[in-house]
Amino acid sequence: MRVLVQRSLNSSVSVRNKVCGEIKKGLVIFVSFTYGDTEKEIDYLVNKIINLRIFDDENSVMNKSILEAGGDILSISQFTLYADTKKGNRPSYVKALKSASATKLYDLFNMKLSKYVNVQTGVFGADMLVSINNDGPATILLEREASND
Repeated sequence: MRVLVQRSLNSSVSVRNKVCGEIKKGLVIFVSFTYGDTEKEIDYLVNKIINLRIFDDENSVMNKSILEAGGDILSISQFTLYADTKKGNRPSYVKALKSASATKLYDLFNMKLSKYVNVQTGVFGADMLVSINNDGPATILLEREASND
């Protein structure tokens, strides 16, 4: 499972010229799943995201989590995070989990996140236009490989 996290001053996602998700201060996260991902990987990354200290404290040091700083999350499904570009110039997406399975994990992921913060989403599998006012800029890639235990 991969999640790209961006600190944001305000962001939105639209499908067919209609805004379907919008936040002010918070995080924009792009989420992708691969084969073997389970609720265990989701729990790990939800915990990591809500506790990730990338918001400034009173000394302008990245020392606060979204729970401490406040804000919302805009969660966007993004299968291209599993693009493989090792061969040629056309990315391969064979490592990205197929839509039916990924949708279930994405819904579970957002449900678990929403226990801690307000979560807005795009539309899974849709052609989306994402507008991000990246604060910093601060962009961090989180990953949790499926384990066999």
